[in-house]
Amino acid sequence: MGKIFSFFNQKGGVGKTTSVVNIAAVIAAFGKKVLLIDLDSQGNATSGLGIEKNENESTAYQLLVENSDPNESIKKTEIENLSIVPSNAHLSGAEMHLISRDQREFVLREQLKKISGSYDFILLDCPPSLGLTSINALTSSDYIIIPLQCEYYALEGLGQLLNTFQLVKKNLSVNLELGGVILTMADIRTNLTQQVIEEVRNYFKEKVFQAVIPRSVKLSEAPSFGKPAVIYDPHNRGSQAYVELGKEFLVRFGSDEDRQKISEKGAEAFTVKSVTPESNETKSEETKTVTSETTVETVTSDNGTEAEPQAASETSSTTPTNS
Repeated sequence: MGKIFSFFNQKGGVGKTTSVVNIAAVIAAFGKKVLLIDLDSQGNATSGLGIEKNENESTAYQLLVENSDPNESIKKTEIENLSIVPSNAHLSGAEMHLISRDQREFVLREQLKKISGSYDFILLDCPPSLGLTSINALTSSDYIIIPLQCEYYALEGLGQLLNTFQLVKKNLSVNLELGGVILTMADIRTNLTQQVIEEVRNYFKEKVFQAVIPRSVKLSEAPSFGKPAVIYDPHNRGSQAYVELGKEFLVRFGSDEDRQKISEKGAEAFTVKSVTPESNETKSEETKTVTSETTVETVTSDNGTEAEPQAASETSSTTPTNS
C-alpha cells in the first residue's frame, strides 16, 4: 500500500503546489512510483507538469463525483515514474454534488483504495480552503504536509490550520498524522524570516524539514514551461533546495533501502529523467524518440538553507549565500 500525503494549507500562495510538484519529481527520480492528484480547480499542478488542463476528459472531478475507475483519470507525465490525476475548472462544482452523498467525507478514500497498491507515494495537492474536497483529501491521507510561508501572516493562520487538523483527526480520521512542515519563500536576509523560522522550529521541533525553500524567480517561471523547477533550471538555488527537501522526504517516509541509497549517494548528482508519455504518440516522430536527462546537482549547507548554484562537474561543498 502506498503512503498518502495531503499538502494542505488554508492560506493560498504559500508554495503548496510548487512544493508538491518538485518533491514528486525528486522522489520519482529515485525510482519510486509516484501519483500526484490535483484537487485544486485552478489546476496549477496539472499545468505545472505539462498537462493541458482543458484537454482531459477524465479528471479529479470524475474521480470524486462520477465514481469512475481511478485508472481512467491517471495520466502519465513526461517524468519517469510520475503520473497525475489532472484537474480543471469543472472541479469547482464537485462539492455541490458531494454534499448530498452518503459518507461524503470518504469518497476519495474509497477510490484510492483501488489504486494505492500500485504506487509508493500518492501526493494530494489540496485547494486553499476547507471544503469537502479538502476534507476528502485529509480523510484519505496517512500524513498531512504543511507548506508554511516565512512571513508573519502565515503564522497568524497557523492556529486555525492546526485546529482543522485536530478536528479531522478526532472525528473523521484517527490515523492522520502531521508528517512535516515545509518552510517556503524564505528571504534569509531579513530578520522577520529568521524569527519565523526560529518560532516554527521551536514549536514543531523535528517535524520541520531542514531544507528551507528560498524566494526564487526560477521557481515562479518553471510552471509556465510545464516543468518542475528541478528540471527547468536544476542549478538554481531554489531547485537545489527542493532536491534536498525531496531527499529528506524519502529519508523520513521511505524504506530502509531508500535511506541507504540516499546515504550512499551523499551530495552526488542524480538524474531526473524525462520520457515521452504514451498519450503523445500522435506527435511528430522527433518527439516520440527523444528522451532527455536533466542532471540535478545537490548542494547542502549547515543551516538547512540553499547554496549558490554551481556546475555539475564541481564539488557540492559551498558556502550558503543570501542572494
